[in-house]
Amino acid sequence: MDSAAENHSPSSSDVDVTPRGATSSVLRSLLLIQSHDSDYKLQAAKEIRRLTKTSQRCRRLLSDAVIPLVSMLRVDSPESHHESALLALLNLAVKDEKNKMSIVEAGALEPVIRFLQSDNLTLQGSATAALLTLSASVNNKPIIGASGAIPLLVDILRHGTTQAKGDAVMALSNLSTHTDNLTVIHETCPIPSIVSLLKASKKSSKTAEKCCSVIESLVGFDEGRAALAAEDGGILAVVEVLENGTPQAREHAVGALLTICESDRCKYREPILREGVIPGLLELTVQGTPKCQTKAKTLLRLLRESPYPRSELQPDTLENIVCNIISQMDGEDQSSKAKKMLAEMVQVSMEQSLRHLQQRALVCTPTDL
Repeated sequence: MDSAAENHSPSSSDVDVTPRGATSSVLRSLLLIQSHDSDYKLQAAKEIRRLTKTSQRCRRLLSDAVIPLVSMLRVDSPESHHESALLALLNLAVKDEKNKMSIVEAGALEPVIRFLQSDNLTLQGSATAALLTLSASVNNKPIIGASGAIPLLVDILRHGTTQAKGDAVMALSNLSTHTDNLTVIHETCPIPSIVSLLKASKKSSKTAEKCCSVIESLVGFDEGRAALAAEDGGILAVVEVLENGTPQAREHAVGALLTICESDRCKYREPILREGVIPGLLELTVQGTPKCQTKAKTLLRLLRESPYPRSELQPDTLENIVCNIISQMDGEDQSSKAKKMLAEMVQVSMEQSLRHLQQRALVCTPTDL
């Protein structure tokens, strides 16, 4: 995704506002960026960054600037020149698939990876944002993964600035959708750093969403599950996102917990229950996305005393599953909260059913009656 990278220059809405006199400015910038004079190149890079901040049209018109801008990254010059060229490339890449691919094809990854290791935190942060934007391209994912960038992004997660950490986890989330990249991410043991970032983040934020996205992928490995359970407050942080995250984040959170519980119910059932997951799961069974609802109901079934259906006298209804779990829970407050949530869930479910019946009645024709 490009969203976090846009914090560094383009607006998130990215309204196509082409500056006045843009055509002449574009031509002038293309001329200057080809110059052998480094000062002219610097001037052009700054102008290209300005022109492409919100204008998709300028990003297309200035696509020929990609190769000379990448060349600026590769030559031995002041860090301010590298920074300006990198930011210009970052703006050119936002929401432009062709430019994303062109930047990588032009050889930008080698200097960008070098900047990730820079002591200059500003340059390091810009390089991280650039990788976030470039990793949104399906074609770039395997190339970035093979470049050696992933361990460096995990290092940023451990030691970078707050902004850089957020951009790094978003880049890792983008990269993790490619199977080979996920294996590399897993081998870097990033769970402690991701949990630390998740705990420090607002649970409704995009950063929390991407943390849970990576966690959901990593708990597919035995070591990933063990690392999350061993991390102080690891499962709790996921439960908090399940309760307060964005719809997508909640889906990742319940997916992660379900994967954990399905892998070894005897081992992980109690640690999940201990973090007070029931109220959030109850809410998701009614108000979550369709995928969330299915996963939440499945997890509730796994969390009860017996994962197998009951007799006909005690049908395998959600209410019976929840009541069974509540009866085993320690702590009066937690139990009463879950019972209240169950009552609210039933009420909402009844209201939804009533609205559905009313809607059907409105569309009925005389022949239907």
